[in-house]
This record gives sequence, structure tokens and C-alpha cells, in this order.
Amino acid sequence: MLPKLDKQRAGDMIIGIGSSGPHSNGYSLVRRVVERSGLAWDAPAPFEAGKTLAEALMAPTRIYVKSILPLLQSGRVKGGAHITGGGLIENPPRCIAAGLVPEFDWNAWPLPPVFAWLQEVGGISDHELRRTFNCGVGFILVVASTDAEPVLAALLNAGEDAFICGQLVAG
Repeated sequence: MLPKLDKQRAGDMIIGIGSSGPHSNGYSLVRRVVERSGLAWDAPAPFEAGKTLAEALMAPTRIYVKSILPLLQSGRVKGGAHITGGGLIENPPRCIAAGLVPEFDWNAWPLPPVFAWLQEVGGISDHELRRTFNCGVGFILVVASTDAEPVLAALLNAGEDAFICGQLVAG
């Protein structure tokens, strides 16, 4: 059922599906940032009203199978990866054919407040943030450019926060 990567081409689109937070990744760095902030784990989260810092940072990892399975069965998906430890730098190559690389449009989605807070308080560079965390993209799908809009519409209809976030390029 998993797509064969040999069907991927430069110009294929990358669709991101929103995450619920850090998804259990990067917590060594999260702990250092929390220590640096001077906040207690039970303090109000400065980036999410109504939650403690611990509640906001420990939001359960999203599972995407219900939304993605019909798309896999449709044959429109050419690759997919859950964005876990290694973030948006190390995970996408797992689902991309040799000779192609992802080219993300880093402005295509807003950086969720939790990641903006971690970056600001921790003094984390953009590259390190993207290498460590999902930055709001919990799963990516690679689709033909002609399938991008229908796949995006299906994800949105399934209740997902989905967006086109890049494309494949030769590299």
C-alpha cells in the first residue's frame, strides 16, 4: 500500500498536515528552554491560554491514519512521512526518491505559538528549530502538482489543518 518512490518527479507538491505540538520530540531541548525561562511546569503557558506549561508542551501526538488512508488507497499519494525526531530537515528524505530534495516554503504556514516561544526563549536558530521539531507540520504527503488541490480539499474536508508547504526539486 505504501507508494513507490520511483513515480516522484521534480515539481511534485508537498502537502503539510498540522501537528498538535512537539509530538514527543525534542524534549531534551524543551527541558533546557523551560529551565532557561524560569517558569515552573505548572505555570500558565505563555503561548496557550488556559493551559499550564506542561499541558501545552505535552499535547498528545496526532495520528493521521484516518485522513491519509483513503488518499493512499486513491493512488494520489506518491510519498508520506510522519515528522518526528529530526524535524523537517531529517524526516522528509525518508519519503523522497533519490535525486530529489524537498524545497519548503517556510512562509506557507504560520509557526505555531509553542514553537515561536521555544525559539525565542531558547535562542534557537531557524535551522536547529527545523531539525529538532515539526514546526507545526506533523505529517507530509508528496503528490503530483495536478493532484495537490483535490488532495488538499480531501484533507480539509476530513477536518485536517492542511496546506501546500513546498515542492520537490532536483538535487
